[in-house]
Amino acid sequence: MSHATPPRTPQLFDPDDPHLRAEPTPEEFTGRDPRLPEGTPASEEGMVRPTLAALGRHSVRWGALFLSAVAGAAALALTAWVMRLLSAALARDDWLGWSTLTLILIAAFAALMLLARELVGFARLARLNRLSSEVAAARAGADPERERQAALSLVRLYRGRADTAWGVRRFAEHATDVRDPGELLLLAEREILVPLDLEARRLVLISAKRVATVTALSPLLLIAVGYVLVECVRLLRALATLYGGRPGVVGGLRLARMVLTHIVATGGLAMTDDLIGQFVGQDLLRRLSRRLGEGAFNGALTARVGVAGVEVVRPLPYLGAKPLRVRDLVGDVVKPMFAGR
Repeated sequence: MSHATPPRTPQLFDPDDPHLRAEPTPEEFTGRDPRLPEGTPASEEGMVRPTLAALGRHSVRWGALFLSAVAGAAALALTAWVMRLLSAALARDDWLGWSTLTLILIAAFAALMLLARELVGFARLARLNRLSSEVAAARAGADPERERQAALSLVRLYRGRADTAWGVRRFAEHATDVRDPGELLLLAEREILVPLDLEARRLVLISAKRVATVTALSPLLLIAVGYVLVECVRLLRALATLYGGRPGVVGGLRLARMVLTHIVATGGLAMTDDLIGQFVGQDLLRRLSRRLGEGAFNGALTARVGVAGVEVVRPLPYLGAKPLRVRDLVGDVVKPMFAGR
């Protein structure tokens, strides 16, 4: 049985008493700043959230510093070697010196031309991306004027080519009759891009068949892997050139990185494996030889890379045309390999 606590009696105290201690307020318990408005989350009251960026903000990136120093030293060594060679060539007033100087000038001019080609290739890829953004903005806003500007940009991209001259001319003949929003881009796709899509399908199919055959007959795995990489980059450059990009070597590598990012984002590798299993059959794949299985997978993977490349470099999304799909290509790639089994 509990007893009632007697009430506290009034007490006298001196405010200057050093032993006097005030009770904490609710703000002191919660750590809340009384100057902040009500309802402010505690995480926003001056508290710094622990993130990786905050932890590594003041740290020195030693790996990047090491690579930068090594690259700078290599560039200086190469420059010093070229300068010594040039000085030796200028010091010799005979046929050997003049021949060396001529070859150095030719090499410098070729290097400038290669650099210019790479810059032009990057500019053309950027033009395709910019046109794709214009089309997406026009379709999202349903703006007829922006749609017309995007269609004109597409016509300017393909106007000077012999393989698209007929389609550009037909588009110009029927463009004035279009009134409904979205129909102008559909017309541009049907008259200009559909013939290019057919050629892109042919390029992807030829490259995938070539990869499947070479990797199935290759005696070394390293040769097969190297050939697949080279063929994929060459295919992507051919597709970009077909749609108006025409990148160089470095631009082709950048395009390959964009396509790889697209494949990873869409789960294309797993889908390629599933398509092979659906077409051939898992049991048959286990019974076939290892080389034929590798050839089939590499051919289907090349087809997936080609399809992703078309989706990346195509200036228009698929509006009314039939999209290029991997399942439509796997059968043509794998079927000849198992025709005699």
